[in-house]
Amino acid sequence: MSVEVVRDDGLVEITLSAPERRNALSPAEFADLGEVLRRIASTSADRAVLITGAGGAFCAGAYLAEEVPDESTVAIMGRIHEAALALHRIPQPVVAAVDGPAYGAGMSIALAADLVLASSRATFCQVFVKRGLVPDFGSSWLLPRIVGLHAAKRLALLGEPVDAVAALDLGIATEVLDESELLERARALARQLAAGPPIAQRLTKQLLNASFSRGFDDQLDAEASAAAVATGTADVAEAFAAFAQKRSAVFSGR
Repeated sequence: MSVEVVRDDGLVEITLSAPERRNALSPAEFADLGEVLRRIASTSADRAVLITGAGGAFCAGAYLAEEVPDESTVAIMGRIHEAALALHRIPQPVVAAVDGPAYGAGMSIALAADLVLASSRATFCQVFVKRGLVPDFGSSWLLPRIVGLHAAKRLALLGEPVDAVAALDLGIATEVLDESELLERARALARQLAAGPPIAQRLTKQLLNASFSRGFDDQLDAEASAAAVATGTADVAEAFAAFAQKRSAVFSGR
C-alpha cells in the first residue's frame, strides 16, 4: 500500500510511499488516503497528523500511467476530491514535511496542511497547466488564500516551480530546513501539537477556515460561541491549574 500509517502516542504519521514514481498517487490511492484521513478524524486518540513522502520526494501528483480509467473524468475527480475534502475537514492539526518535489496535487496536499516544513531541496509546482490541465485537489481555492490572487495566477498560469526559499517568502512554507533535519523537526512540531488542547485546536481551525466566508460581525459571533465551548472544558481548568502550579499542562481533550 502506498499510503502508510504509523501511530505513536497521539501522533499519526502518514507516509506517501511509492518512491519509484516520486509518490504520485493513483485515483484508488487518493481514495485510500481519504479513507485514512476520515478514520483519523473520528478517532479521539489521534491528536495530530504528519504527512510526508518516501525516498526524497513529497508527492508528484496524480499517477495514471498504469490505469486506463473506464469512468468519466468527473467521476475520477470526485474520488480524488473526496480525499481533498477529508484533508480540509480533518479537525486535528496537520503538519506536512516536504522534501523534494511537491507537484500538482502533491502541492495541493501541502497547501491543505496547517503547517508546512520544507527541506532546502523542496520544490513546489502548479504543474497542471504544463499538462493542459487545470488545478485540482483544492489548489484553486487554497492558493489565492495563501499567496494572494496575483501570485496564485502567476504560479497556476505559468506552472513554474518555486524553490523552498521562494515558498517561504510566499507563505506556502512555514520553515525551511536542511533535509537531514526535516523529519526530526516535523515530528517534534507534530508531537507538540499532539500534546496541545484538542478541543481548542479544533475550534481554532474551524474559526480560521471559515473566516474567509464570514463578515467581521459574524466572525465575532463565531468566536464567542467557540469561547463558550472552550471555557467549559476540563482542559481550560487544567491549563489554569498548571499555570498556578508552574508545571506543564496535560490536556485530556475533555
